[in-house]
Amino acid sequence: MENCLQLQDKVILISGGSRGIGKAIAQTLAELGAKVIITYTGVSESSKQNAENTIAEIKNKNGTAIALPLDVTNEEQCKKIIKEIIDKYGEIYGLVNNAGISIDQLSLRYKEDDWDKVVNTNLKGAFLLSKSALRYLIKQKEGSSVVNISSIVGLTGNPGQIAYTSSKAGLLGMTKTLALELSSRKVRVNAIAPGFIETDMTDSLSDEQQEKLKKDIPLGRVGKVAEIAWTCAFLLSPRSSYITKECITVAGGM
Repeated sequence: MENCLQLQDKVILISGGSRGIGKAIAQTLAELGAKVIITYTGVSESSKQNAENTIAEIKNKNGTAIALPLDVTNEEQCKKIIKEIIDKYGEIYGLVNNAGISIDQLSLRYKEDDWDKVVNTNLKGAFLLSKSALRYLIKQKEGSSVVNISSIVGLTGNPGQIAYTSSKAGLLGMTKTLALELSSRKVRVNAIAPGFIETDMTDSLSDEQQEKLKKDIPLGRVGKVAEIAWTCAFLLSPRSSYITKECITVAGGM
Protein backbone atom coordinates (compact mmCIF):
# COMPACT_ATOMS: atom_id res chain seq x y z
CA MET A 1 0.00 0.00 0.00
CA GLU A 2 1.38 3.40 -0.97
CA ASN A 3 2.33 5.34 2.15
CA CYS A 4 0.45 8.45 1.07
CA LEU A 5 -0.07 9.51 4.69
CA GLN A 6 3.63 9.59 5.63
CA LEU A 7 3.32 7.17 8.56
CA GLN A 8 6.34 5.01 7.73
CA ASP A 9 8.10 3.91 10.96
CA LYS A 10 5.86 6.09 13.16
CA VAL A 11 5.37 4.48 16.60
CA ILE A 12 1.65 4.46 17.41
CA LEU A 13 -0.18 3.03 20.42
CA ILE A 14 -3.81 1.90 20.09
CA SER A 15 -5.73 0.99 23.23
CA GLY A 16 -8.28 -1.76 22.76
CA GLY A 17 -6.80 -2.75 19.43
CA SER A 18 -7.49 -6.48 19.38
CA ARG A 19 -10.84 -6.46 17.57
CA GLY A 20 -13.49 -4.32 15.90
CA ILE A 21 -12.60 -0.71 15.13
CA GLY A 22 -9.33 -0.88 17.06
CA LYS A 23 -8.17 -3.89 15.07
CA ALA A 24 -9.00 -2.21 11.77
CA ILE A 25 -7.05 0.88 12.83
CA ALA A 26 -4.05 -1.24 13.81
CA GLN A 27 -4.10 -3.14 10.51
CA THR A 28 -4.41 0.02 8.42
CA LEU A 29 -1.60 1.81 10.26
CA ALA A 30 0.65 -1.23 9.93
CA GLU A 31 -0.05 -1.40 6.20
CA LEU A 32 1.02 2.23 6.01
CA GLY A 33 4.33 1.31 7.60
CA ALA A 34 3.72 2.38 11.19
CA LYS A 35 5.12 0.45 14.14
CA VAL A 36 1.94 -0.52 15.96
CA ILE A 37 1.38 -1.37 19.61
CA ILE A 38 -2.08 -2.61 20.58
CA THR A 39 -3.41 -3.24 24.06
CA TYR A 40 -5.87 -5.77 25.40
CA THR A 41 -7.42 -6.14 28.84
CA GLY A 42 -5.52 -9.26 29.85
CA VAL A 43 -8.51 -10.32 31.96
CA SER A 44 -9.65 -13.21 29.79
CA GLU A 45 -7.91 -15.76 27.62
CA SER A 46 -10.14 -14.77 24.69
CA SER A 47 -8.94 -11.17 24.91
CA LYS A 48 -5.33 -12.29 24.76
CA GLN A 49 -6.09 -14.66 21.90
CA ASN A 50 -7.81 -11.93 19.90
CA ALA A 51 -4.78 -9.70 20.37
CA GLU A 52 -2.37 -12.45 19.31
CA ASN A 53 -4.49 -13.18 16.23
CA THR A 54 -4.45 -9.51 15.26
CA ILE A 55 -0.66 -9.32 15.61
CA ALA A 56 -0.25 -12.51 13.57
CA GLU A 57 -2.43 -11.12 10.78
CA ILE A 58 -0.40 -7.90 10.69
CA LYS A 59 2.93 -9.75 10.63
CA ASN A 60 1.68 -12.04 7.85
CA LYS A 61 1.42 -8.88 5.74
CA ASN A 62 4.95 -7.83 6.74
CA GLY A 63 3.73 -5.27 9.24
CA THR A 64 5.36 -4.41 12.57
CA ALA A 65 3.18 -4.84 15.67
CA ILE A 66 3.19 -6.02 19.26
CA ALA A 67 0.42 -6.56 21.82
CA LEU A 68 0.62 -5.66 25.51
CA PRO A 69 -1.89 -6.19 28.34
CA LEU A 70 -3.27 -3.02 29.93
CA ASP A 71 -5.95 -1.91 32.34
CA VAL A 72 -6.46 1.68 31.16
CA THR A 73 -8.11 2.61 34.46
CA ASN A 74 -4.84 1.93 36.31
CA GLU A 75 -2.43 4.87 36.14
CA GLU A 76 0.62 2.82 37.09
CA GLN A 77 -0.08 0.36 34.28
CA CYS A 78 -0.49 3.27 31.84
CA LYS A 79 2.87 4.69 32.89
CA LYS A 80 4.47 1.26 32.64
CA ILE A 81 3.27 0.55 29.10
CA ILE A 82 4.50 3.92 27.86
CA LYS A 83 7.91 3.22 29.44
CA GLU A 84 7.99 -0.18 27.72
CA ILE A 85 7.32 1.51 24.38
CA ILE A 86 10.03 4.12 24.96
CA ASP A 87 12.50 1.46 26.07
CA LYS A 88 11.81 -0.56 22.91
CA TYR A 89 11.45 2.17 20.26
CA GLY A 90 12.95 5.27 21.86
CA GLU A 91 9.91 7.42 21.09
CA ILE A 92 6.16 7.53 20.54
CA TYR A 93 4.52 9.53 17.77
CA GLY A 94 0.82 8.80 18.05
CA LEU A 95 -1.88 7.61 20.44
CA VAL A 96 -5.35 6.28 19.67
CA ASN A 97 -7.67 6.10 22.67
CA ASN A 98 -10.06 3.40 21.51
CA ALA A 99 -10.58 1.18 24.58
CA GLY A 100 -14.21 1.25 25.62
CA ILE A 101 -17.12 -0.71 27.02
CA SER A 102 -20.87 -0.28 27.21
CA ILE A 103 -23.33 -1.51 29.83
CA ASP A 104 -26.85 -0.59 28.72
CA GLN A 105 -29.83 0.09 30.96
CA LEU A 106 -32.43 2.83 31.46
CA SER A 107 -31.26 5.62 33.77
CA LEU A 108 -33.77 4.86 36.54
CA ARG A 109 -32.39 1.34 36.83
CA TYR A 110 -28.74 2.10 36.24
CA LYS A 111 -26.33 0.76 38.87
CA GLU A 112 -23.59 2.94 40.29
CA ASP A 113 -21.00 0.20 39.82
CA ASP A 114 -21.89 -0.09 36.13
CA TRP A 115 -21.62 3.69 35.74
CA ASP A 116 -18.14 3.61 37.28
CA LYS A 117 -17.00 0.74 35.04
CA VAL A 118 -18.10 2.46 31.84
CA VAL A 119 -16.97 6.00 32.66
CA ASN A 120 -13.68 4.84 34.16
CA THR A 121 -12.82 2.77 31.09
CA ASN A 122 -14.05 5.11 28.37
CA LEU A 123 -13.15 8.50 29.81
CA LYS A 124 -10.78 8.17 32.75
CA GLY A 125 -8.80 5.52 30.87
CA ALA A 126 -8.30 7.82 27.88
CA PHE A 127 -7.15 10.61 30.20
CA LEU A 128 -4.68 8.43 32.12
CA LEU A 129 -3.13 6.96 28.98
CA SER A 130 -2.91 10.40 27.35
CA LYS A 131 -1.34 11.88 30.46
CA SER A 132 1.25 9.10 30.57
CA ALA A 133 2.16 9.55 26.90
CA LEU A 134 2.23 13.35 26.73
CA ARG A 135 5.69 13.90 28.18
CA TYR A 136 7.04 11.88 25.22
CA LEU A 137 4.62 13.11 22.54
CA ILE A 138 5.71 16.71 23.14
CA LYS A 139 9.32 15.71 22.36
CA GLN A 140 8.52 15.01 18.72
CA LYS A 141 10.14 17.94 16.90
CA GLU A 142 7.89 17.61 13.88
CA GLY A 143 4.77 17.23 16.01
CA SER A 144 2.64 14.30 17.13
CA SER A 145 -1.03 13.32 17.20
CA VAL A 146 -3.69 11.94 19.53
CA VAL A 147 -7.01 10.58 18.25
CA ASN A 148 -9.87 9.83 20.62
CA ILE A 149 -12.57 7.44 19.43
CA SER A 150 -15.86 8.94 20.64
CA SER A 151 -19.30 8.09 19.21
CA ILE A 152 -22.22 9.69 17.40
CA VAL A 153 -24.30 9.06 20.52
CA GLY A 154 -21.92 11.29 22.45
CA LEU A 155 -23.36 14.08 20.32
CA THR A 156 -26.99 12.95 20.08
CA GLY A 157 -27.64 10.93 23.25
CA ASN A 158 -29.28 7.52 23.13
CA PRO A 159 -31.94 5.96 25.38
CA GLY A 160 -30.58 3.18 27.58
CA GLN A 161 -26.96 4.30 27.30
CA ILE A 162 -26.63 6.98 29.96
CA ALA A 163 -23.08 6.08 31.03
CA TYR A 164 -21.81 5.33 27.53
CA THR A 165 -23.15 8.53 25.99
CA SER A 166 -21.88 10.58 28.94
CA SER A 167 -18.40 9.09 28.66
CA LYS A 168 -18.25 9.64 24.91
CA ALA A 169 -19.48 13.23 25.25
CA GLY A 170 -16.87 13.77 27.97
CA LEU A 171 -14.22 12.47 25.59
CA LEU A 172 -15.07 15.29 23.20
CA GLY A 173 -14.59 17.86 25.96
CA MET A 174 -11.27 16.29 26.85
CA THR A 175 -10.23 16.40 23.20
CA LYS A 176 -10.85 20.13 22.95
CA THR A 177 -9.08 20.96 26.21
CA LEU A 178 -6.02 18.84 25.44
CA ALA A 179 -5.82 20.37 21.96
CA LEU A 180 -5.74 23.87 23.44
CA GLU A 181 -3.22 22.94 26.10
CA LEU A 182 -0.84 21.16 23.72
CA SER A 183 -1.03 23.16 20.50
CA SER A 184 2.08 25.18 21.38
CA ARG A 185 3.99 21.90 21.72
CA LYS A 186 2.89 20.71 18.26
CA VAL A 187 0.67 17.94 19.63
CA ARG A 188 -2.60 17.78 17.72
CA VAL A 189 -5.63 16.25 19.43
CA ASN A 190 -8.77 15.25 17.51
CA ALA A 191 -11.73 12.92 17.86
CA ILE A 192 -13.77 10.65 15.64
CA ALA A 193 -17.46 10.05 16.29
CA PRO A 194 -18.39 6.82 14.49
CA GLY A 195 -22.02 6.10 13.75
CA PHE A 196 -23.34 2.55 13.47
CA ILE A 197 -20.46 0.42 12.23
CA GLU A 198 -20.31 -3.25 11.20
CA THR A 199 -18.98 -4.89 14.37
CA ASP A 200 -19.92 -7.76 16.67
CA MET A 201 -22.66 -5.54 18.10
CA THR A 202 -24.43 -4.85 14.80
CA ASP A 203 -23.95 -8.45 13.65
CA SER A 204 -26.01 -9.58 16.66
CA LEU A 205 -29.01 -7.50 15.55
CA SER A 206 -31.88 -9.19 13.73
CA ASP A 207 -32.50 -8.45 10.04
CA GLU A 208 -35.55 -6.41 11.08
CA GLN A 209 -33.51 -4.36 13.54
CA GLN A 210 -30.80 -3.76 10.96
CA GLU A 211 -33.27 -2.58 8.34
CA LYS A 212 -34.87 -0.20 10.84
CA LEU A 213 -31.42 1.10 11.70
CA LYS A 214 -30.56 1.77 8.07
CA LYS A 215 -33.69 3.89 7.63
CA ASP A 216 -32.30 6.36 10.16
CA ILE A 217 -29.05 6.71 8.22
CA PRO A 218 -29.15 9.08 5.22
CA LEU A 219 -26.62 6.98 3.29
CA GLY A 220 -28.83 3.94 3.90
CA ARG A 221 -26.23 1.57 5.30
CA VAL A 222 -24.08 0.93 8.34
CA GLY A 223 -20.43 1.89 8.13
CA LYS A 224 -17.40 -0.33 7.78
CA VAL A 225 -14.51 -0.46 10.25
CA ALA A 226 -12.12 0.43 7.44
CA GLU A 227 -13.89 3.77 7.03
CA ILE A 228 -13.11 4.65 10.63
CA ALA A 229 -9.56 3.33 10.29
CA TRP A 230 -8.74 5.51 7.29
CA THR A 231 -10.15 8.59 9.01
CA CYS A 232 -8.00 7.82 12.02
CA ALA A 233 -4.91 7.30 9.86
CA PHE A 234 -5.46 10.69 8.23
CA LEU A 235 -5.82 12.47 11.59
CA LEU A 236 -2.66 10.79 12.88
CA SER A 237 -0.65 11.64 9.82
CA PRO A 238 1.34 14.78 8.95
CA ARG A 239 -1.16 15.26 6.09
CA SER A 240 -3.61 16.65 8.67
CA SER A 241 -1.02 19.01 10.19
CA TYR A 242 -3.43 21.98 10.37
CA ILE A 243 -6.27 20.09 12.04
CA THR A 244 -6.66 20.04 15.81
CA LYS A 245 -9.51 20.32 18.37
CA GLU A 246 -11.93 18.80 15.85
CA CYS A 247 -14.43 15.95 15.91
CA ILE A 248 -15.01 14.21 12.60
CA THR A 249 -18.35 12.44 12.47
CA VAL A 250 -18.24 9.29 10.36
CA ALA A 251 -21.87 8.29 10.53
CA GLY A 252 -23.38 8.25 7.06
CA GLY A 253 -25.06 11.63 7.57
CA MET A 254 -26.75 10.90 10.90
